[in-house]
Amino acid sequence: MDRGTVGSAHRGRLLVEVRREGSSAVVTPVGELDHHTADLLREPLEECLDQGLSRLVIDCSRLEFCDSTGLNVLLGARLKAEAAGGGVHLAGMLPVVARVFEITGAEAVFTVHETLAEALATE
Repeated sequence: MDRGTVGSAHRGRLLVEVRREGSSAVVTPVGELDHHTADLLREPLEECLDQGLSRLVIDCSRLEFCDSTGLNVLLGARLKAEAAGGGVHLAGMLPVVARVFEITGAEAVFTVHETLAEALATE
């Protein structure tokens, strides 16, 4: 399995790590995803899509907060990924983040997995 690191970026409250596993890009945001940090996630998601990686697995296990701006970044990536024949899979959401998706109804438009391993196994 290809586990090469593609890159990482860090700005204050959010660190974003990107790696490739098989035909998936695994994107791991660590910290708080909000208005001030959203571009730090948007840019690597768009880079993955530009490189032909249309199956994006977002490992949310270390994402401590997500506001509406962060949610919109993920929704935008989902539309682009699906247009390219792929999709966005969310894995390991903490309860505080899962609640945002539940309240907004966004959980219904994403494929949500309990764990990263489960998300990668459905490839």
